[in-house]
Amino acid sequence: MERRFEAELKQLKASILSMGGFVEQAIEKATHALTARDRKELELVHALETKINEKHIEIDNTCLEVLARLSPVAADLRLILAIIKINTDLERMGDQAVNVSYNAEHYLEDREVTVRIDLPKMSELVREMVRDSLDAFLNEDTVLAQEVLGRDDAVDELKNKAFEILVPYMKQNPNNIEAALDLLLIARNLERMADHATNIAEDVIFACTGEDVRHGVGHTTS
Repeated sequence: MERRFEAELKQLKASILSMGGFVEQAIEKATHALTARDRKELELVHALETKINEKHIEIDNTCLEVLARLSPVAADLRLILAIIKINTDLERMGDQAVNVSYNAEHYLEDREVTVRIDLPKMSELVREMVRDSLDAFLNEDTVLAQEVLGRDDAVDELKNKAFEILVPYMKQNPNNIEAALDLLLIARNLERMADHATNIAEDVIFACTGEDVRHGVGHTTS
């Protein structure tokens, strides 16, 4: 029974990493399509979302089967619960990548905003947070998970800077409000993806140590 659990756990980890790879690609393609003004890349985001959704269902079903059959306790239970939560965060990031693609498509149909905000940098930071949070999960690396938590502030700062630039721009350029709003919504979705990557890092710490670090409050479970 122990061998079977280890094999299923290995497969779950592989599925989570595969799903995370699809999420990274979706984020990259959605934002690159905007900066390169390439609508064809937006179609790929929807194809990636389909793969993400398929993995989401597969992982959830496997976790439920393991819980029902083995009734794991302590560290094993924490790990399965963490996988379920990570799975949900990745699926939501896929949804938000699609939101970015919709806003990018709408933006490309409108006149271009003349001010610049650093969406490519936001996208890069978010993708790094996704990648490193999943590496932390795979390697049970709580130090790396803590580093991911610290990067959320940098994404928040870029989102706030986008608002500081675009809100005055909209007031001065009422004919370009819709285009500027598209960029604001993209920044907001990227910021939400960073929050989900932070959630994953928190789940890694919980699975490895039993410590709940959500909301900046440490609480250890047995």
